[in-house]
Amino acid sequence: MNKADSHSARRDPAIVMRLERLGSLHQCRLSFMRVLTRRLAQENWQFSRPVFDVDANGVGHAVYTAQGPQRAYSLVAFAHDLPPEMRSDRVIATAWDATFTLFDGVPDADDIKRLSENVPLQEAGRVSEKEISVSRANRSVRLWAHFVDALASGQQPDQDKIDAVGYLMRTTAVYGSGKLGAADRESIADRDEMIVPFQAEMLSVFLTRAFVRDLVQHMANAKGGADAVQLDPGIARQLGIGNSTGLGMAPFIVNHPILFNNWIIAREEAIARVRSLKTATDAARKTFTNILRRSEASVDRWQSEHPIQIEKLTQLRADIATLSAFIEGDVLLGDNPWDELMQWAEKELSLEGQELVASLVLEPYGDLVDGLAVCMADSNADAFAIDGAMSVAQCRALIEKSFGWAFDIDWTKKENRARAWYVSEEKLEPRLGERFDEPIEDYEQPLAPARDAVAAHVGLAAFDDEQPIAEFLLHHPEHRHTIRRAQIGGIAPYGEIHDNTICATVLPIDMLRAKLSFFGATHFDPRSDRWVRICMYAGAPYPEDLTDENADLWVYPEVTQ
Repeated sequence: MNKADSHSARRDPAIVMRLERLGSLHQCRLSFMRVLTRRLAQENWQFSRPVFDVDANGVGHAVYTAQGPQRAYSLVAFAHDLPPEMRSDRVIATAWDATFTLFDGVPDADDIKRLSENVPLQEAGRVSEKEISVSRANRSVRLWAHFVDALASGQQPDQDKIDAVGYLMRTTAVYGSGKLGAADRESIADRDEMIVPFQAEMLSVFLTRAFVRDLVQHMANAKGGADAVQLDPGIARQLGIGNSTGLGMAPFIVNHPILFNNWIIAREEAIARVRSLKTATDAARKTFTNILRRSEASVDRWQSEHPIQIEKLTQLRADIATLSAFIEGDVLLGDNPWDELMQWAEKELSLEGQELVASLVLEPYGDLVDGLAVCMADSNADAFAIDGAMSVAQCRALIEKSFGWAFDIDWTKKENRARAWYVSEEKLEPRLGERFDEPIEDYEQPLAPARDAVAAHVGLAAFDDEQPIAEFLLHHPEHRHTIRRAQIGGIAPYGEIHDNTICATVLPIDMLRAKLSFFGATHFDPRSDRWVRICMYAGAPYPEDLTDENADLWVYPEVTQ
């Protein structure tokens, strides 16, 4: 264990929780995909494919089983022959190229029959408590056809086409936590392998990637016969699972302040621990320098057509060049090297660059930071009850602490209230509409905590400081959610976004990236200010290749010395 004489303070929530910074976060050692692959390798999980019953047209089902020290989980995959006109990534779609469920254990023939009658229907079907997650995916049509045709004719796929897309299938949803009748989160939350958030969903995607590789090879073999060749393993490893994420995910970090706090505070604690180190060993400096070079290669492959991300990528590439030049000096040889580096980055680099440095300094210190992953869950978030005996004065102080910045906003100006969050009846998804141009205000969701906090604070002025907050809420029940959030803020300092979520200039993609970075996503590609494409597990080993040596740093592409 690395030792430090004193513990550096975590960064102030007023700095960390600005949307612009949250929208610049990168994956790190605590990202859920990497937590999973480390565990699978360390515990020597065994993988098998007991069923692969798929015809020449790519229609059928398969089972992929992951056997751990205590229990097994199986991905049950159904492949479909989907007409092009039915292919849609929308939540309201009714058919997909492939559908999946993560089964708790190993399914028997009766389970497969039951699942075959429900999983392909998704929302129109129902699963049971034996299932932990339900998901679906669509092919990247042009790349899929190219892979099948190339392999069938004895050729490897074109690298330029691979680089332009990065995946053969993209998920359009991975549902857990009781969705469609699946097992509730609380039923698996105490399992060692499921304590860290979203491990079931990440395992589902990890196994899905293996199925996608096997399916495209199967279809190429069926088409090419003796002329077909096997997909080059190096090319296969480049492929991830794509995902298109829109506004449906954005409210998550507002609606789960304790959980989001736990993610952020774990990362900030990890950063603080590393900044506390008085010196850096030769091995640590070598690891950091190596990972920086590999990160540069990853950023070079990062493509986007969105003007905001294009500008951020331009800045990030310049930042990496500046950083590389800076560490060629003696900064990592001196006292408090990582703290000095972070302070320098805050002055010299863009937010993208600063947060890349914050992630990279963790890489040499798995022994210091990896254990924090188990602190990122929140099993009792829904159980948080308002303390009605707390005084008005105490609640007022909590609001001021969490939302003091919001009092500087002129809430009478239309541009500061321009947007409203609501759920579309037609699309069944959260939407962000124009408050003053659309008839949506009556359907507004409580996703403007800053505005509501200021309103509650104004209302509290009419009550005596010593009165219990229950008295205030008896007269003003419309402020219950704000008082609850304020009290949560007392134990979750990183639970609130320090920005206006309904102003004319809000960028929901910043909320999406914040969450997806903790999943471990890379190469964020916004397609508008409201949805983003990502890639998951690109570069990762496949289940049968997973070892302690390759289970973690796969997220950074290898580079020649």
